[in-house]
Formats: sequence, structure tokens, C-alpha cells
Amino acid sequence: MLYVCVRGFIVKSYTTSDLSRKSGDIIADALRMPVTITQRSKPRLVLLSIEDYQRLTSAAQTRFAGTLDAMPDELFEGFKSAVEAYEHERDEP
Repeated sequence: MLYVCVRGFIVKSYTTSDLSRKSGDIIADALRMPVTITQRSKPRLVLLSIEDYQRLTSAAQTRFAGTLDAMPDELFEGFKSAVEAYEHERDEP
């Protein structure tokens, strides 16, 4: 087991060979904090609690893609002005 820093967070890291020998320890650690599983010294998997997983996936579900047709008029006008300003700047030598 090793502690590593991933995007500013300290997480425990185990190798794939540790999975069969220390599965109970790995599961116990993953209930407390995300655990990375490495293979050939490279991070390959992350094991985390269901609560952490649900928190991450619920945050991702708040994003959506839209179209210009669905954009509010005020926002569309601002977008259109920004595009026109960009085109004007690009055309100037």
C-alpha cells in the first residue's frame, strides 16, 4: 500500500496483485476514501464508496447540452455580439 496525491487529494494506492491478497483491507479503506489500483506502476482503477460515486454522478447529471434555438433571447444576443466581435478582431490586420 502506498499513499499518492491525485489532483490535490491524498488517496491510498494498491497494486492489482494486492487485490487478491488484501481485498478486505482495500474494501475497508475504500469505504473511508477513494483507493487507486495500479498496474505496472500506472493508476488503472479507482475504488470508492457508493456515497462518493452517487455524489459524483449526481453532480455530472446537472449538466446538459442545449441548442441555439433553446437559448434565451437575452443570452443569444450576448452570444451573437461576442461572435461578431471575434470575427471583427480576426478580420483586422
